[in-house]
Parts: sequence; C-alpha cells; structure tokens
Amino acid sequence: MTGFANNSPSSTICRRRRRSTSAHSNGLWRPLADKLDVHAYIEEQIFYPQLLKRGTDDPEGETLDAIGDHNDIRDGVRDANAAGIASDEWWAAVGRTRLANDDHMGEEEREGLADFRRHAPIGLREALGRQYSQFMAQHATTRGLSIVDRDPEAYVEEQENASQSNRKDFSLGIGSLKGK
Repeated sequence: MTGFANNSPSSTICRRRRRSTSAHSNGLWRPLADKLDVHAYIEEQIFYPQLLKRGTDDPEGETLDAIGDHNDIRDGVRDANAAGIASDEWWAAVGRTRLANDDHMGEEEREGLADFRRHAPIGLREALGRQYSQFMAQHATTRGLSIVDRDPEAYVEEQENASQSNRKDFSLGIGSLKGK
C-alpha cells in the first residue's frame, strides 16, 4: 500500500546519495522509515486478520509471507537507524529496506490484496480503507506503537484462534431441516 515509487522519498534519497548532507538525508529518511513501520503495524492490526477470514487463495501462506516481509522491512529500518546517517552502512540498510519493501509490495498487490478484493464485500474493504487512512493520519511517527518483529506462524495462529473465540454462532449455517 506504501511503496518506493520512482518519485518517492526513498528514490529521492537514492538519487541524491552522492550530493546529500547527513541532515538532508535524515530529513527524508526519518518520515519514510516511520511510515514504513506504521504501515506494517496497521496492516497487521486490520488487514491480515481479515485476509485470513475472507481470503481463499492461500491466505495463510500470503499472511506468513507478508509478516516475514514486514520483519525484513523493520530490520532494514532498524539497521539504518543504528548506522550513521549517509554512511556506507546506512546506505546499505536503506537499500535493503527498499528491496524488501519493493518485493513485499509486488507480492501483496498480486496475492493478498488481489485475493481480498475478489472475496471481501465492498463495505468491508471501504471500512478497512477508512480505518487505515485515519490511523496513518493520526500516527505520523511510531511514537506509542509497539514496532517489533513477529513470528509469522505465531501471528497466524493467534489470529485464527482469535477468530474462532469470537464466534457466537456454532451452527453449520445450512438452515432448518424441519419439514424437509
């Protein structure tokens, strides 16, 4: 949902690498790094639980892969934040973050989002879009959010268990057989 497009801040960072100052690079990187972390956080809160419920084209595999991708993106952000701005280590971490994000965005568009668009009702998709937009507008930084790597398998299991424990109707959903 958020990518490194050709005119994105990341692309600008990479194009200006040789002529940038540390302050300028940090001014571009910090908001982008926060946006990547916040984006992964909110996707894990609202989108992937719904994909697991509504998807039909291997939603578990798609979710496992996406959570692993989010971990790779968070690792790149952490590595860049730990390195000196505009140092070789910083540029390498920014590059790894970009590659991880590019891979994730391509897979998400082809797989998880495509599956969800085909199988989730429009009202749900619109509601999730509003929740996502509101959350991103309210969280320009990661302040107050728990930005941590997740075990993909434990995440999927947790979501599936939460989905089952919230269920109130345990019928088979086939209607009454009386009088048939």
